[in-house]
Amino acid sequence: MDAPPLVIVDAANVVGSVPDGWWRDRRGAAERVRDQLVPYAAEGLPGVPGPLELVLVVEGSARGVTSVPGVRVDAAPGSGDDRIVELVGEHPDRSRLVVTADRELRRRVGELGADVTGPRTVRP
Repeated sequence: MDAPPLVIVDAANVVGSVPDGWWRDRRGAAERVRDQLVPYAAEGLPGVPGPLELVLVVEGSARGVTSVPGVRVDAAPGSGDDRIVELVGEHPDRSRLVVTADRELRRRVGELGADVTGPRTVRP
């Protein structure tokens, strides 16, 4: 059986896409995004049917966020963008979708063959 599509979510970029006071509690904001992602693991995303392997990449003060069933949290040791590029590169034979609006990150993962979508895909 083929591996499910790998969806890698840039937590900092998705959190920052909605000015809801996230800057007061970055970890809590990342946890809210993580929890919003859970249903997508089974249901899929527009144009990407489930099940999906969902990875939320966190950095900085959000590093303490833990995984939950359906969403694996990957704490970047340094730059979240660099970790996302590493994850994309580790799975060249899989369908990969990166959720971010960061132009430079979009370019970097696109060069590795990943598809990219914006934060609105996963934000209610």
